[in-house]
Amino acid sequence: MTDTQTDHRAAISDIVHGARTALLTTVSEDGQLHARPLAVQDKSFHGSLRFLVQDGSEKVEDIARNPHVNVAIESQGGYLSIAGTATVSEDRAVIDELWSPFAEAWFPDGRDDPSIRLLTVEGVSVEYWTQDTGPVGSLVQTLKAALGHQSQPDLGSHGTLEV
Repeated sequence: MTDTQTDHRAAISDIVHGARTALLTTVSEDGQLHARPLAVQDKSFHGSLRFLVQDGSEKVEDIARNPHVNVAIESQGGYLSIAGTATVSEDRAVIDELWSPFAEAWFPDGRDDPSIRLLTVEGVSVEYWTQDTGPVGSLVQTLKAALGHQSQPDLGSHGTLEV
């Protein structure tokens, strides 16, 4: 792995680490795109992201028909878009690994709930934007650009990674 790839992966992991919610976009039976929120359980990125989902949900049905998905994440560290393919499994060991008190809210029967499934998104490509300046710095940069003191706001870094 090159230094640039290492830097990309570090920036991506920082964004994932700071996130609480992701938007998973699937393709419905009629070809429409649907985005649904999911709790972020992984706190780093190693080429894939994992989520706990309920068997029989619309997102699981969409993935069974078309595994091509996108995951969008926002955190204080920036923004992230992961294009990839999704699989749904019953991997109890990983479900146990990802289990948290927050998951209990969605699965009141606990970690042994028979409807819990593991959704894994294997990234194909990742695009990210980081905010190096913070909210106040971003506002100042945007105002400078709006007033004609610079061509565009310089808010941070942007990168892409083929996984």
